[in-house]
Amino acid sequence: MSQEPTIDSLLLFLFLSHGVASRGVSSSTQDLHPLLQKMAGEIIEGSYLNALLDFMQFQSSHVWTADLSHQVLAYLHSRDAAFTIPSLQAAMENHLEQHLYQPQKLLEDLRNTDVQQFHTAMKYLSEDGKGRVNLNDVVVIDLGGMREQALQSPGVNRSLFFVTLERCFQVLNPLECVEILRKMLSGSPGSLLQPDIAERLPRDLRQDVFKNLSAVFKDVYDQTSARGQRALYSWMAGVLKLYSNFTDASVSWVSAENLWILGRYMVHLSFEEIMNISPVEMGLFISYDNATKQLDTVYDITPEQARALLERVSSSGFDVRNTSTMHRLGLLVCFYDNLEALDATVAQVLLHQMIKCGHLRGFQAAVQKLKADLLDIATENQTLNESLGSLSDAVVGLTHRQLESLSPEAVQGAIATLSQVSGWTPSQLLILAAKYLAQEKVLSFSVASQMGVLLAGVGTQVLHSMELRDLWQMLRGAGSHHMSSLSPVQRQAVLRKVIGAGDTAPGVVEIQGAFFKEVSLFRLWTEPGLNVTMLKEKELRRSQALFLYEQLSETTERPEELLSTGQLVKGMTCLHINTMDANSFLAHFQRFENNLSLLSPHQVNCLAWKYWDVARSSVPPFLLAALPARYLASMPASQCVPFLISLGKRRLHSLVLDSYKRDLVIRKVQQCLDNSIADDYTVDIVGHLLCHLPAAMISTGISPKAWATALHTLRGCLHLSPEQKVAMRLRLLQEFGLPGNWTLETMKDLGPFLVLFSREELSPIATQFPEVLQQAASQMGATLPPAEFLWVVFESVWNSSDHSPSSNPAPGCHGVIPPSSLDIFKLAEANTCWAPEDLLCMEGDTFLRSVELLGAVQGFSHTQLTALKDKAVQLWDTPSYWRKHHVVSLGRIALALNESELEQLDLSSVDTVASLSQYTAWTPGQAKSILQGFLADSGYGVQDLKSFHLVGLGTILCTMDITDIPLIKISEFREVVARIGTLFCSPPILTEFKRKAAVVFGDPSEWTSSVLQELGTIAAGLTKAELRTLDKDLMPYFQPSAIKCLPDEIFKELSSEQIASLGPENAAAVTPAQRRGLGVSQLQSLQWALDGAKTHSWLDSSDSASPSRSPSRAPPATQVTSTEVTNVRKFLCVQRHAT
Repeated sequence: MSQEPTIDSLLLFLFLSHGVASRGVSSSTQDLHPLLQKMAGEIIEGSYLNALLDFMQFQSSHVWTADLSHQVLAYLHSRDAAFTIPSLQAAMENHLEQHLYQPQKLLEDLRNTDVQQFHTAMKYLSEDGKGRVNLNDVVVIDLGGMREQALQSPGVNRSLFFVTLERCFQVLNPLECVEILRKMLSGSPGSLLQPDIAERLPRDLRQDVFKNLSAVFKDVYDQTSARGQRALYSWMAGVLKLYSNFTDASVSWVSAENLWILGRYMVHLSFEEIMNISPVEMGLFISYDNATKQLDTVYDITPEQARALLERVSSSGFDVRNTSTMHRLGLLVCFYDNLEALDATVAQVLLHQMIKCGHLRGFQAAVQKLKADLLDIATENQTLNESLGSLSDAVVGLTHRQLESLSPEAVQGAIATLSQVSGWTPSQLLILAAKYLAQEKVLSFSVASQMGVLLAGVGTQVLHSMELRDLWQMLRGAGSHHMSSLSPVQRQAVLRKVIGAGDTAPGVVEIQGAFFKEVSLFRLWTEPGLNVTMLKEKELRRSQALFLYEQLSETTERPEELLSTGQLVKGMTCLHINTMDANSFLAHFQRFENNLSLLSPHQVNCLAWKYWDVARSSVPPFLLAALPARYLASMPASQCVPFLISLGKRRLHSLVLDSYKRDLVIRKVQQCLDNSIADDYTVDIVGHLLCHLPAAMISTGISPKAWATALHTLRGCLHLSPEQKVAMRLRLLQEFGLPGNWTLETMKDLGPFLVLFSREELSPIATQFPEVLQQAASQMGATLPPAEFLWVVFESVWNSSDHSPSSNPAPGCHGVIPPSSLDIFKLAEANTCWAPEDLLCMEGDTFLRSVELLGAVQGFSHTQLTALKDKAVQLWDTPSYWRKHHVVSLGRIALALNESELEQLDLSSVDTVASLSQYTAWTPGQAKSILQGFLADSGYGVQDLKSFHLVGLGTILCTMDITDIPLIKISEFREVVARIGTLFCSPPILTEFKRKAAVVFGDPSEWTSSVLQELGTIAAGLTKAELRTLDKDLMPYFQPSAIKCLPDEIFKELSSEQIASLGPENAAAVTPAQRRGLGVSQLQSLQWALDGAKTHSWLDSSDSASPSRSPSRAPPATQVTSTEVTNVRKFLCVQRHAT
């Protein structure tokens, strides 16, 4: 729940159930223990934290009695401190709030505690367990809960971390201090271990304490910035040099033990320091039992460092060509460069050791080249069939031709290796699965369980042909995790078989995990005996959850039972939330908060209103953002810090979808911050809100001393606006200078921001740090980087590669320097910088090794895709000769196939069609060719299509003739309604699908929330009359995609009540064109929905400052003129700006 002070945890034990002591009990004050006298004096002074620490010290060695309470009260009164319970409670609450919401005050107070009090505080922080103190069985002080709350409070952890570093090592056993620091760093090490941390770390520690503290920093290495890592390394190296009594510059301080202590920080050793390590010390280090484990974790080591370490290992007397030594080298084997005289056996050992090289941060192209070279050596005197099982994960580098040359016996003999290897491409899986099953008449459970990852390459039709018993064993057996890697069309084939068996099969509740999400709503309707226990550990679609919650709530009286399943919370409607009694709602609100990511914006809005109605004084502040904007605007300044903390822990983009309202929220945030981020503590409090601060605050509002911590958070901001990006670039230039002057650590830390700089600014680092630049580009995921950035990446690869024209160029390729497979691997999305002729002129072997990498590039132009398609035709002949794995391997390159070429393809397999239908850029003519090709090659008519065929066709279904859709069998359609509901088809097609949905789910007037949610875009096929019949309470259960798909002339037929009930998410989905067709009342209703007004009182007066007012009902919508519509829009615009 919201973070509130734990009032009953402080000093109320002095008063509760004892009343107020009489002033006449003065004789007892003489006998009051000195520590309690000190405590009482601190209460009088207002030093409640000190008083609490004194109490904790006292109760650790004394039994608290009722007499003591009277004595303390009497002592307070004898000092003219006439406390009452309410006044003391208010004073303590305010003091605790100061510590939670102003953590600098906590740091100051802890600095001012005496030695004994500080000792008590540290002991309290170091203890594990709940730490509950029972006073006379009347008052229980939950010290463990207080500790947990403190450590999770933004900023409080920072204060405790700093004061521990400053004072703990002088007061407590230093080893206990290390454990306290470990606890504090477990939450947010990245924000605490900034580059200036080395200045705060002690340098005069005992060696055993230093080793333990170093181990703490090693544990949080990955969560620490590169500059923070460098600072910690500098501190560790400095202390180790002191311990080594390092005076002679010719003698290295890097001993075997020091290497072990450094752990992963050893990657910060310079090349010179590595080369200066004595052979004896290196020999000792590599002899350690844990040396291999340590070297397995140096993920960010560079080739230069690795080769230097290999040289030192070799000079220490260990033969790096010896297989026993190779097993000790960890990730150093990834940079092995002594391939001369290696025999096949040693090469195979190296390949096996290189499985771990996938963990390296970068340099994967070099690793792939080394694997290819070793693969050649490993197969030098053997056929590929003979050596297949001993090649480790290097087998993923085999081309289609090499895989096709394998015998089925060789694949079966190597299945133990092949089934465990990661990195297979879909086309490779198709070939290997077919080879493995070549000698099997049917796919049984025992055969499938041996296939491991290769199971994803089994044809959909083969899966559907399996025996029912075997399929159920696969779904429930030890290998069920491999079932999760099946494609949607494969999953549907499995489900159709197991569900279609009728009474002879177990119920659908036997289907586990994510697979359960594929079960249709219709199938759940017909499933008897559902209960809460059956749904545990299952993932649910929202439509499933809506139906199941409604059904199970009729037989389950306790809401906690339903909420305990986690995913079922997706199915709570506003009605369910509103009908919870106040006590039950408040008692279980924590469950809602814990599952906030599962809730829709509409559900969050309902929760906010419910909380406001039952306990408005304690509404978690983040919920105010879900209420109409005026509720947040009226929030007093005293609530700013809890508001910032509460909202800063959430993702504002998913909480507030309307950009205008989000701007209002950010204005309130700015107001609370007074337009500045003063220090690290403010960064802690603001949290994710930092991503939404306006450009001006990024430019000048973040103080220099808060910048390092703020940058740590800003790195995770994925959706900065153009204005924010400009401000970030200028601020980075101000803080770090031009990229050409950056250090390696700065480059690593600023990786996500490199796209903000111009080609000229980035050019120097393309030469200086090409690998870091390429690594940053590869980590950008689905976001397409700017063209200028891609050109810099391209130049960095081009300049670091050895290029020369082909000795035997193809016609038209004279003078063209084509890409190599290594270039293509390094470039990723920057492959878009190749000219079409470069792509067409690439070597055939290069294309065959890189086709799937090229097919995954999103930014290729049609001309570039056509060049790649023509290259495929050169190598594979015309499309009529292509096999399934050829088509699958093309990826987006297939978009360049014209209608005639598509007609030549063998599209008899639904898997081939599914590989094509995942793309949405087909022209209507291309899509029609795919559909007709599938029907013709498979021999199916539309009436013969199975449910998994419909899934495989995907977007291609949108090109089906309207007259053909009625031919689809209802029994097949109803199983995949949710999948079809993800398609963005034309209105006439959606209307036809809606007609089929009406056969499955009844007349639209009878549809429920779960049905609307299941239908997705199909619901956009409703007619004007059908839309009008829908109850307004169903409007939030349209999917946003359905709202977008509603034709403008249909959408405007919604009543004002229906529009007001859309909910924030669906209101935000309304398109500008739909909005332009609305009348005055409808526009106002849409604004109320965006703002989060109550759905059951949709005309929530916009000028009401009090949420308790019950607004009157609006008159029905009337026809208005275009002038009136224009005037109301102007009015709404003025109102917004006025707000």
